[in-house]
Amino acid sequence: MTNYTKGMLLLLASAFGFAVMSAFVKLSGDLPTIQKTFFRNGVTALVTFFLVIYFKESFFGKKENQALLLLRSALGTLGIVFLFYAIDHLVLADATMLNNLSPFLLIIFCAIFLKENVSKYQAIGILFAFIGTLFVIKPQFSFEFLPFGIGLLSAAFAAGAYTVLRVLGPREKFYTVVFYFSFFSSVVLLPFVLLNYEPMTIKQWVYLIGAGVFATIGQFGITLAYKFAAAREISIFNYSSILYSALLGFWLFQEIPDVWSFLGYLIIVSAAVYMYLKGQHVHAKRG
Repeated sequence: MTNYTKGMLLLLASAFGFAVMSAFVKLSGDLPTIQKTFFRNGVTALVTFFLVIYFKESFFGKKENQALLLLRSALGTLGIVFLFYAIDHLVLADATMLNNLSPFLLIIFCAIFLKENVSKYQAIGILFAFIGTLFVIKPQFSFEFLPFGIGLLSAAFAAGAYTVLRVLGPREKFYTVVFYFSFFSSVVLLPFVLLNYEPMTIKQWVYLIGAGVFATIGQFGITLAYKFAAAREISIFNYSSILYSALLGFWLFQEIPDVWSFLGYLIIVSAAVYMYLKGQHVHAKRG
């Protein structure tokens, strides 16, 4: 299995994890955004704590990587807080669309900061995937600018965090990177949670713990994916989260997509297949 294929499969698994996480966050109901974010990252920190112990690795990474680890953690924390805020204050479709802008920004950031080239076929595939996303979520921008602006920031900070991941991939173990980020965000958010804590029902506890578990799967997947392959080659597969979310929406919330959504799914899957086949051809020529 090539590194490209490994990266693709890991990103598909990551998208599934984050889709399930979003469903659990939605099921958890009306709780403060910071509280939801804290539980999401707290569970991830606990899981990765035991992984670091098991593999006898460093909790906080190498000295020479501290600046990158801190930058990745700060950007990731802001990205999640802003995303959860957008979900709480926007139509879910709007928040989803904004979140799905991050792959576009990621490729731009990687081109600017990491000097990664973007080929014509990659640009075409990403463009069609974005068009498919619009068919699926049919955004209706009818809210005040603040939550909309924060939603855009969530995509920008997420893209920034994943750009740093691309650099950190070969330098640190993936569980060290994930623990560092989760521990950092938990410590930073804890004072705000204590000041504004709202009691939760047993169901809400279960939902938020579940969100944390699947966020861990998503985080592991995306951390490893960008270690194996460049963002420009595999970021298209982030759009599989839309397909996962559609299935979860039907199962959990009885949401039935309309004909425009199914058209969007077809466009997205076609773009992903196109990107994969072209990527395999390019790698075969290089190899």
